[in-house]
Amino acid sequence: MLDRTVSDLIGGIYDTALDPTLWPDALERLSAHVGGCGAGIYSKNSVDRTADIAYDFGVGSAFRQSYLDTYVRMDPTTVGFYFFDVEDIVTIADILPREEFMSSRFYDEWVKPQGWIDMATAVLEKSATNCGVFSVFRHESRGPSDEAMRQRLTMLTPHIRRANQIGNILQSHKTDTRSLTDTLDCLAASLFLVDANGHLIQANLSGRQLLAEGTVLRSFGRRLRAIDPASDEAMQMALEHDDTQTVPARTTIPISSSGNGHHVLHVLPLTSEARQRSGIGSAARKAIFVSLAELGAPLTPDIIARVYGLTPSELRVLLAVFEANGVPEIAEALDISEATAKTHLHRLFGKTGTKRQADLVKLVAGFVGPHR
Repeated sequence: MLDRTVSDLIGGIYDTALDPTLWPDALERLSAHVGGCGAGIYSKNSVDRTADIAYDFGVGSAFRQSYLDTYVRMDPTTVGFYFFDVEDIVTIADILPREEFMSSRFYDEWVKPQGWIDMATAVLEKSATNCGVFSVFRHESRGPSDEAMRQRLTMLTPHIRRANQIGNILQSHKTDTRSLTDTLDCLAASLFLVDANGHLIQANLSGRQLLAEGTVLRSFGRRLRAIDPASDEAMQMALEHDDTQTVPARTTIPISSSGNGHHVLHVLPLTSEARQRSGIGSAARKAIFVSLAELGAPLTPDIIARVYGLTPSELRVLLAVFEANGVPEIAEALDISEATAKTHLHRLFGKTGTKRQADLVKLVAGFVGPHR
C-alpha cells in the first residue's frame, strides 16, 4: 500500500489534468519528494534545437528566457533524450561523461550559476523531432542524482505521463480548429487514410495529385500500391501488421519513383484514442504520409541514430552539419573543440560510408518527416 505522502502526490498529479494551473504547485511538491530543487515539464526539438516550457518550478524568469533564446542550442540533452524510451529515467551521466558536461560553456554559464549539478529526467513522449520530458533539477549541495532519486521518479513517472496526456486531450477539445478536410489539404506531405484491410478511405490534396501523377503510388482495387516492387512489398507488410498486439510504432520506408527525386513513406498506426481526438472516422486504422526527400524538411533523428548506430555526440555533430560550414563553425555551434568535432566527423564518415560533409547532408536529407 502506498504511504499517505505518495498517495497525496499522485492525487495532486491527476488534479492537474483538470486544472493545468495547479502544475507549478504539483512540481514543487514532486521536486521536494524526489530530492530536487526545481522541476519542469517541457519539450525539445532536436532538429532546430528549440524548446517549449509548459510548466516549471524553481527556475528564475531570466534563466528561463536565456535558455529559450540561447542555451538550448548548447544543451547536450536536446539530442540525448532520443536515445531513450518513453518512461526511461535519464541523468546527465547517461548522455555524456560528467567531466565533459562540467567543462562545457552550457554548464559554466547556465547550470552552475543556478547552483545545480545534475538533473533526473523522465521521457514522457517522443515523436520524429520532439521529446516531451519531466525533469527534476539537483542542487550541488546534494551531489549528483542517486539511486533513491531514480527510484522515486520511476514510481511517479507513469502518473505524470498519464496526467499530462489527459490534460492535453481535454485542452484539445476546448480549442476551435478548422475542419479536418481543410487541415489535411494544407499538409505539404501526401496523406492517405486506410482501413484495417488496407483499403483507401481518404486522401488529401497532395495525395490525390501524387496518385494522378502515377510515378510513386497508384490505387489498385481500392488498395494503395507503390510503383517500385521492393517499396511496395515493404509497404504492404507494414499495412498488414496487426498493431493491436503490440505498442503501435511508426514505420519508415524509402520509396523509389519512376520520375525524378526520392521519397520517404511513413506508416503511422491510428489508435482509437488518436482517431477520437482528431475527428478521423472510426474505420481508419493507419495513416500513410509520403514526402519528397529534400533539404529543409523536418528530420527524424531517432531513425538516423538507429540506422547508423550513432552516439548522442555523433548525432549532434551530424545535425549541426546542416547549419555550419566546416569544422570551426560546427565546434562553435556545439560548444566543443575543433579536435572533438573532427573526431566525431571521422567516425560519422566511417559509420555512414561517406567521405565529405556534403555527402552527409545528402544522406540525412533522405530521412524526412511528413509535415511542413
